Amino acid sequence: MIVYENPSWIRLLLIVRGSSIRHTWKRVVFTTALACVVTYLHESKGMFHDNLTMAPFSLIGLALGIFLGFRNNTSYDRFWEGRKLWGRIVNTSRTLTRQLLTLIHSPDRGASYTSTKADGGLVVASDFQRRMVYRVIAYVHALRLHLRDQDRLEEVKEFLEPGDLESIRGELNRPIALLQQLGDEVRQAWDRGEINAYHVSVLEASLTEFTNVQGGCERIKSTPIPFSYNILLHRIVFLYCVGLPFGLVSDVTIITPIVVLLVSYAFFGLDAVGDEIENPFGEDDNDLPLSAITRMIEINLRERIGETDLPKLRSAENHVLT
Repeated sequence: MIVYENPSWIRLLLIVRGSSIRHTWKRVVFTTALACVVTYLHESKGMFHDNLTMAPFSLIGLALGIFLGFRNNTSYDRFWEGRKLWGRIVNTSRTLTRQLLTLIHSPDRGASYTSTKADGGLVVASDFQRRMVYRVIAYVHALRLHLRDQDRLEEVKEFLEPGDLESIRGELNRPIALLQQLGDEVRQAWDRGEINAYHVSVLEASLTEFTNVQGGCERIKSTPIPFSYNILLHRIVFLYCVGLPFGLVSDVTIITPIVVLLVSYAFFGLDAVGDEIENPFGEDDNDLPLSAITRMIEINLRERIGETDLPKLRSAENHVLT
């Protein structure tokens, strides 16, 4: 995600990182160069006189603008829904951690991990509770890797015991496997009498929320905007921008390249923006900063079990927060 702190109006005009021009400049240069050729032939050779008028381009341009606006709204809805789903992941991970620390009673287990309450007292976290919280942290990191199609188990290694790590190595959906492990641990704790029967459903509700949110993220990722819709839009935009100088040159003559430059930059740019934010879980400059979000969750949860040797929040590098 691009991060700039209160950029000036002039700076916004000059910023390249994060703008669509990085993806569209070749197409813009091509159509502008074509407009220059058409203008030269019109002015020096007398070609393209009265061949086309602006009427069809006006009609197509109006429809194309509506078409692009609808498509970009659809892409932004997917982006914003992805951010709301990850907001629910943040809240659910915090809620589940609080439930694990307050609803599970295991006095026979170790108590070397403590956190301080607002009144100065200590909340004791057992080894079992710490292991459960670590598994929640592993889950959010595994979900990020899952949505980005990254096979980097080393990023969750420190939060899982060797046996747990090996058990998910061959899994197709590792986040779901981790939720299963959490559910199994809750059941075993209930069997040992460490969780009240009424509280089992409370913990299960939080695990179910994780499942529902993950399903929403996977729906966005696995169901892109229909390919036929995208290819039709790309073709119309390209043909419109290529044909535009032939319709303009008789009316605007030597300033045709300038008009084509502005129109092609706008249309190609809107097309590229819709493509970039269609999948909000990727690693493009304008995608969601999942690494920063999962790092924040990790810090929050480790603080709850009394740890002080924590990693730092991720910061933007070259104005990009990943």
